[in-house]
Amino acid sequence: MRIFSLLVLVCFSIPAWAQIEIEKPWSRATAPGAKLAAGYMVIRNASASPDRLIGASSPLAARMETHLTVRDGEIVRMRQVKGYDVPANGSFELKPGGAHLMFVDIKRPFKEGEKIPATLRFEKAGEIKVEFQVGGLAGAPSHQH
Repeated sequence: MRIFSLLVLVCFSIPAWAQIEIEKPWSRATAPGAKLAAGYMVIRNASASPDRLIGASSPLAARMETHLTVRDGEIVRMRQVKGYDVPANGSFELKPGGAHLMFVDIKRPFKEGEKIPATLRFEKAGEIKVEFQVGGLAGAPSHQH
């Protein structure tokens, strides 16, 4: 009976983050003096229940914010949102022109080829550490597996 109880405890103690997978986190290189940078990725949720990305932090930024790009006719604006819903057994993509993480008051320029550490915070999965691969000013880096 003790072994069964221990097995049940272990099964229900498997962290939720095991259900969240972060694919290809990337950012663009920044110009000297820039104070902002954006981060992109695909978040996959293998869980039967939805989760929500509620925040992020990086030692290379004063803060990180969740943003959406909104088009209003010819005007394109960014606005901060409270987070991103990641559907059960689904995914959510952060990409240029859409949802993205904003690195605010970066401490130094992001250079092509480097990796920028960050921690993502989910409602259910908790904290997940990632590294954003920095590509050139023009676009996404090439990812090698």
